[in-house]
Amino acid sequence: MDDTISRPQRRHLGGGLSTGGGLARRAPADGVVLSRQAWAPFLPWALLVVLVAVDVALPDWVIIAPALAAVPALAAAVGRRVWYPVELGVVTAAASFIGASRSGGVLVVGHLATLDAIALTTVIGCATAWARARQERELSQVRVTAEVAQQVLLRPPPQQLGPARIAVDYSAAAACARIGGDLYDVALTRWGVRALIGDVRGKGLSAVSTASVVLGAFREAAYDERCPSALVRRIAFSLDRSLSPCTEEFVTLAVLCLPSSPSGRSADLQVVNCGHPAPLLLRAGQSPEALDPPEPVPPLGVLLPEDVRPPVLHHPVRPGDTVLLYTDGITEARDAARQFYGLRQRLATLQRGDPDQLPARLHADVRAHTGGSLDDDAAALLLRYEP
Repeated sequence: MDDTISRPQRRHLGGGLSTGGGLARRAPADGVVLSRQAWAPFLPWALLVVLVAVDVALPDWVIIAPALAAVPALAAAVGRRVWYPVELGVVTAAASFIGASRSGGVLVVGHLATLDAIALTTVIGCATAWARARQERELSQVRVTAEVAQQVLLRPPPQQLGPARIAVDYSAAAACARIGGDLYDVALTRWGVRALIGDVRGKGLSAVSTASVVLGAFREAAYDERCPSALVRRIAFSLDRSLSPCTEEFVTLAVLCLPSSPSGRSADLQVVNCGHPAPLLLRAGQSPEALDPPEPVPPLGVLLPEDVRPPVLHHPVRPGDTVLLYTDGITEARDAARQFYGLRQRLATLQRGDPDQLPARLHADVRAHTGGSLDDDAAALLLRYEP
């Protein structure tokens, strides 16, 4: 989210302000690391063979031995073991010595300097490989900690909760991250299933901290407040207490309420939206229908909490209907031509197949649209009504 609205401006903003408008599975980090390719450790050996072959083919007065120093350097770049550059350095030094013996007196003049260069490159390469291995161990520990934090902050919902069948897919934009500024949760209460999806402006630890406040407030208020508008107001008060007076953070969110059992052929679906992309109602044989709020409401953190009174959208929902909640990391994803991802158009194709896999298919399709990378966190939460 790129909007910037300071908290001192809240008193001057009215209700007319609006903003534009995944089992959680993690996508692998973008890019491919050369040292992790199966064939990468063989590159230094190939380079050594090529250099030796060229040295043998050229006349004795042409010396290319200094280029052998690149072999242990390449071993440090692509090797998986700390001592891999040393192994290549020893073999390279032996190859240089054998080559020098063919040159007679040139050994003293040129090849001793080559041996020094190979030795220096080997030592530096070994130190570099050791430092990289240490960083990888630390990164692995950080990933484990992040996974534990995710289980606490973004708890994977069950596949079936009351009258709703649930699937979710989430991907953080930060490299190697497991959690970010997008948030979601589902709770089964005496009034039915309550689902929350939101997006914190910004990224990093600050966004994660704000998301934890919103989720904590939702997990408490969802069981106490019958009206979803009152539930959102409770979240607004909790968020206001956690934000500093001069912060520019705010949160867009949508709260959806599914009744436990329908009255007749349909049930009353309730939606409250505060500046978030409108959820989509997916019904067999029909185009996706946006569940837009009755009137636009700014995100939480823009207005003072006592001024937060979002209207409730009531919409009939029938057994078998599906509601897709998502964040703007999906709709604002761009391809190489800077074209936005067309969610509604793509859903016509993505809905085919197992409905529970729709968020995963959507995530893969968004990554294909962007070429494999995401500029923002992306979350998709699906609820299929099966009372």
